[in-house]
Amino acid sequence: MGEVFATNNTAIITEPADPRLRTRLTRFDHEVRGIIHAQGARPGASTLLDGVFWSGDLKQATYERSREFDVNRVGRDGLHHIAGVIAKQYHQESVLTFRCLPRTAPETDAVEIQAPGVSAARLRNSLLANPEARDELGGGSVTLDGRLVLIAPLADLPLARKFTESLGVDWNTAEVRYGDEEFVS
Repeated sequence: MGEVFATNNTAIITEPADPRLRTRLTRFDHEVRGIIHAQGARPGASTLLDGVFWSGDLKQATYERSREFDVNRVGRDGLHHIAGVIAKQYHQESVLTFRCLPRTAPETDAVEIQAPGVSAARLRNSLLANPEARDELGGGSVTLDGRLVLIAPLADLPLARKFTESLGVDWNTAEVRYGDEEFVS
């Protein structure tokens, strides 16, 4: 199974109360499902996310409403191609993909951490207060029901764990999946 994290937004949003962050991306959800299907894969669930990211260029947090799409019946090349189509069609700098793999697979280079009990505001405040996390991890996302979704390089797992715990998460409640991440432009 693969995942694609994407949005149709091209604006840089620096205010967490910006009304553009309230969109449900319903049409985008439908359109991306069509792209996935047209590329020979099978679309699975789609989850609405509130993302908080650190911009080194702007020296501030940026915000983004996005969706995570589960993609079934797809390999590495197919997932890369789907992300490339989405990036091109929606004028995105990059689209993040994550493929779940065994921890010991040669291609495993990242982790996906999911944990309950995190708000977008808490993620934002913790990211701003932690220069190491914002520079190394770059940011993360939260589902509307308060579940953290953090993709991090495998080498940064200790930092990602420390950051996750700083959000008030009991590490024993976190789900850690191993895999391969790619930013596709």
